[in-house]
Parts: sequence; C-alpha cells; structure tokens
Amino acid sequence: MVATGTFIRLFECSEVGRFWCLDRADGRNSFRGRSHPSSFAPTRIHHRFPAPSEGVRGVTKIRATVLGFGAVLMWALLALFTVKTVPLPPFQLTSMSFAIGGTLGLCWIIVRGDVRSLSKVSWKVYAFGTGGLFGYHFFYFSALRLAPAAEAGLIAYLWPLLIVLLSGLLPEERLKSGHIVGALTGFAGAGVIVTQGGTRFEASGALGYVLALLCAFTWSSYSVMSRRFGLTPTSSVAVFCLATSVLSGIAHVGLETTIWPVEPTAWLAVIGLGVGPVGLAFFVWDVGVKHGDIQILGVASYAAPLLSTFVLVVAGIADMTLALLVASVLITFGAVLAARASRSKA
Repeated sequence: MVATGTFIRLFECSEVGRFWCLDRADGRNSFRGRSHPSSFAPTRIHHRFPAPSEGVRGVTKIRATVLGFGAVLMWALLALFTVKTVPLPPFQLTSMSFAIGGTLGLCWIIVRGDVRSLSKVSWKVYAFGTGGLFGYHFFYFSALRLAPAAEAGLIAYLWPLLIVLLSGLLPEERLKSGHIVGALTGFAGAGVIVTQGGTRFEASGALGYVLALLCAFTWSSYSVMSRRFGLTPTSSVAVFCLATSVLSGIAHVGLETTIWPVEPTAWLAVIGLGVGPVGLAFFVWDVGVKHGDIQILGVASYAAPLLSTFVLVVAGIADMTLALLVASVLITFGAVLAARASRSKA
C-alpha cells in the first residue's frame, strides 16, 4: 500500500541503533540492529508513520478523502434498498449482502492477480476487520430488538462524533475546536432526522441503549484504528466481508426465521446492497480512513441519514418535512466548520 522503504526509526544512540521497518503487507515489524562504536550521545527519537498524504499508489490525501466520502454517498442508498427487501430478517439480509460484496471483492482481487497478498496479512488484522464490520451490525440490530428504534438509532449515530474525538489520539492529527463543534452540530442534525423531534427513552430499553453505544464505539474504533494498519492492502476488506457474512448467517440461524425474497425487486435490492452500501462502500471507506482526512470524514458521515431521507423522498416513500430542512442546515454547517478547521491546520 505504501512505497517500499517506509519505516519507523524508533531510536538511535551511540551504543545501539535500531530500526523497525514496516515492510510487511500485514503491517508487522521486522527488526534490524546495528552497533555504533562512538561514545554515548543524546537519544534521538524519530516517530514516523506513513503520512496520510503519501496515499496508496499515488492516491493523495484529498483524493482518499473524496473516496471515503463515496462510502457515505453509497450508505445514503441503504434505507431505500432495505425497505425494498422487507420482510427479510436483518441478520439474514446482512449475511446475503455481505456475501455478495465479499465475493465481488474477491473476484476483483483475482482479476488483478493479487490473491497472494491476502496470505501475507496477519490473522490479527482479519480478526480486527471482521470484528469491526460484524460487531457493528450485531450490536445495532440487537439494540433495535431491545430498545425503541429512534432512541437506539440516535445513540448508534454517535459514531461519527466519536471518530472525530478519537482521531485526536492519532499521530500527525490535530483535533481542533472546529472539528468538535462541527461534529456536535452534525450530530444535532442527525438527531432531528432520527427522532423526528421526539424521544422517549425508557428504562426497559436500558440494555438496548448500551448495545447501541457499543455499536457506536465499535465502528468508530474500527475506523480510527484502521489507520494503524495503513500498510495492509484494502483487498483484505473482501475477507472481512465474507467472514462477516458467515457470522451473520450463524446469528440468523440462532435468532431468526428464514424468509426468502419473493418479488424480483427484493432480489435486486439485495444485490444492490451487496454491490454498493454493503460492498464497495467498505473498500473506499478503508482507503479514506487510512489515508484521507479522517476528521472531515467523521463529520461528513452525518450526511448519510440526511441523504438517505432525501432518497426516500425522491422515491415517494417519505415526505419532505421541516425537520429535514433543519437537519440539512445543521449537517451542512457542521461539515463547513470541520473543513475550515482542517484547512487551518499548521
């Protein structure tokens, strides 16, 4: 993913100099040591991670950010396609759509002749990626079973805000007030859409609210920590998708009753999910969070519920409301604040 020779120089002193080279496809460190004959000198610490702007095969930070936002645009189709698949159970739908997305990704890898790169990726990376994709969906659907949908959805949509806040822990990232205010403003806009102006948090749904919060932490942590695996090829996402399909299938068998699509439109919607929102979207999101402006992507992600609702309006499934217009202003304003904060980085 990153040009050969990229490395982290941990330290170099008079007696011992050590270099940790990140030249493995799975991001593992290989060690080389050498001795220096000179007397002790002050320790020099060089902490260099692959810079986001270095990109992947010429992908700049700006282009990676645009690609990442492409995932948000595809997620805007999630509600429309999901509505068309009713009454398929959620875990069954997740298993089917991820199977399609993962299979298409694997075909793309085979065509590119890049299959061998998958064998070089650590099983820990595969476990991490699968945990992010499956964990998010498992906690989300479980939360909806145990708590009111609007309130659970609102809590789950803390993940873009958490991405912005957690990104401050990354090297070469600076969290500014504009990012925080922008994320909070975007969250307020998403809240207007999800709750439609009213909430009813109930004590009986406490476990569901906790699961919704775990859902938000799972996806935000996955997105931010993906930066640590910047050298892992994006093709590994195909394995994440296929593994998520298998785990979702197991959850379906244990929790749901199988219902197959009857209408052709339902099958087309399932395929549409697998190709876009639950397929290609995760590949471009991987590029975005690894090599783009993750703070802007976090705030811009609040456009997903807004655009999703607009799509439903255009499709005649939902009505244009004042709440939608208010949300549009809040989310747009939040994105502008975050973009200005990123431009003013030193």
